[in-house]
Amino acid sequence: MTDFFTKDKEKLSLFNNWLKNAGNVVVTSHQNPDGDAFGSTLGLYCFLQKLGIEQITFISPTDFADFIAWMPNADKILVYNQENKAIADEIISTADLIFCLDYSSVSRMKEMKDAVLGSKAKKIVIDHHELPEDFGDLYYWDQHASSASELVYNMIVELGQEDKIDLDAATCIYTGMLTDTGSFRFPSTSPSVHRIAARLLELGVVPSEINRNLFDKNPEAKLQFLGYVLNKKMTHLPEFRTCFFSVTEKELKKYDSRTGDTEGIVNYGLQIEGVVMAAIFIEKEGMIKISFRSVHDFSVADIARDYFEGGGHKNAAGGKSYLSLEQTVEKFVNLLPFYKKTLALQPK
Repeated sequence: MTDFFTKDKEKLSLFNNWLKNAGNVVVTSHQNPDGDAFGSTLGLYCFLQKLGIEQITFISPTDFADFIAWMPNADKILVYNQENKAIADEIISTADLIFCLDYSSVSRMKEMKDAVLGSKAKKIVIDHHELPEDFGDLYYWDQHASSASELVYNMIVELGQEDKIDLDAATCIYTGMLTDTGSFRFPSTSPSVHRIAARLLELGVVPSEINRNLFDKNPEAKLQFLGYVLNKKMTHLPEFRTCFFSVTEKELKKYDSRTGDTEGIVNYGLQIEGVVMAAIFIEKEGMIKISFRSVHDFSVADIARDYFEGGGHKNAAGGKSYLSLEQTVEKFVNLLPFYKKTLALQPK
């Protein structure tokens, strides 16, 4: 399904009028932003700068990982924490426009939710996740898109403003597409994705530099933590074609784990031959954060949505649990017999 405000003349006219008259614009990402959240939001931020808007503020609901902190304009991000809450609330309440990127569920804004929903600003949602909630005034949404970054690029082109995409914007958009497609490995990697990537390279993007910044500048402790999780915390259930990891808060502290250090670990489960579904359960701050991944036609979004207060895409989803880590893992394992036949039918 899709919903492109750019395809509706009345909605497009509304948007252009809002943008023309906006003096205070806020761009937001979801909590614990990943490469696509940053790529899409910072890419849009760069574009809005080119339009000469007086005030543009990127507000992130939470802190962000080191591996994306190098991106252009990342140093200008306002994190919605206790220290910055008052000023962030003031900016949000007086905003003319608020862009919501890479999320379409209000819970993904965490504590920032009330401020955004309470603002009189017009809200534009740019996203590719399933089942968007009805809180935006305009939507640029396609659940089949590879990433929110791809959508930002397409929206700018459809607005007739491609010439406003400079090297900084191109770098951000490319980074978002790269990370959300698993380095162009996932099924969402369409011909359109490669055409956009080629265009961004023509604008000066250097893939080798982006890949090094993303993947090759890790602290030693992060690699030690990864080795520990793969060696000691992995459970492979071949009868269910499933692999999962579980990590306690104590283990996170032992390895001085920082924001983003668990990013991507779940994907290692899919590298085992025959595995169709992988999951990771992380105990942190009084809850269990869960990430699901799958291959082929098996939907983890359904499991996340039906059992773990989450959602996402068919092959990549997230959820949470307020049970203990052991109880959450047990709940997941007890679900597997109900999916055994479907998992078994997936290609090898």
